[in-house]
Amino acid sequence: MAKKLFRSAITLAGTLAGLLLFSGSAGAIDIYPADYTVAPAGTNLALVYLGYTPSNNFSLDGGGKVPQSSLDQTVGIIRWLHYSEIGGMPVAYQFYLPFARLSNAKVGGQDLQVNNGIGDLTLGFTAFLLKKDDANYGTTIGLTAYVSVDTGKYDFGKAGAGVGTTTYTPQLGIIQGLGHGFYFDGALDVAVQRSHNEQDFHVDTRASTEVQAYLRYQFSPASSLSFGYAGFTGGKQYIDSVYQQQETRSNQVRIFGSHMLTPTWQLAGTLGKALSAQGGFKEQYNAQLRLMKIF
Repeated sequence: MAKKLFRSAITLAGTLAGLLLFSGSAGAIDIYPADYTVAPAGTNLALVYLGYTPSNNFSLDGGGKVPQSSLDQTVGIIRWLHYSEIGGMPVAYQFYLPFARLSNAKVGGQDLQVNNGIGDLTLGFTAFLLKKDDANYGTTIGLTAYVSVDTGKYDFGKAGAGVGTTTYTPQLGIIQGLGHGFYFDGALDVAVQRSHNEQDFHVDTRASTEVQAYLRYQFSPASSLSFGYAGFTGGKQYIDSVYQQQETRSNQVRIFGSHMLTPTWQLAGTLGKALSAQGGFKEQYNAQLRLMKIF
């Protein structure tokens, strides 16, 4: 009986842990337009991201909007990529590490307990399966295997950047030249989390999927502007086989801009707006800046 009461108490709080960050989804890997560009072997990229996302709208899947709910997320990411070749095929190795600060966190007027600080370390390996060089109509296709390991602080019953388990996220990315300076950038990924036990409870999160599609215009080799869409679905969470009403379905439009400040420094940014969201928090907006150094 006590276990059942505790499970009910954490439905609005504990089951949010790990589901709040990074576009409101667990395990989704966002891309910037041109991210799947192949750099020469031996190239290194160092990147720093800083973003802010407020929300004052939270809903339960099938249960409607929960009033007096809010969440402000400040998220940073440090990332490193190294490009190489294996048997003549371009490849890339990378890692990224997020850190987060959550504030104004409430559901139904109740303050949420939160964990601030470092999130889960993600390692990635990309194989560029196709690289067709053409100044106007070239095609690049890459397949990335991401593994997020349980390095972030995670406490059952608290919201935060850590999910308390390992997440596997394969992602397929494409760049297609459309001619006259226009490009299509797209990505599809599926995030799968290992089930885990917490305080005698069995936590099982089902697979989630994100699709991203962008139209990019290159004003010059140094500057670009992109408009796009991102859609996320899945991530149903069960505690001891009881559904916690936390499947998320969201649709978002985004605008991106980038400019090479020098031959080795790039500044880029994005602004996103959620058109709809069901389950979890609906973002009022999502703003992010990225600084990149090429070595």
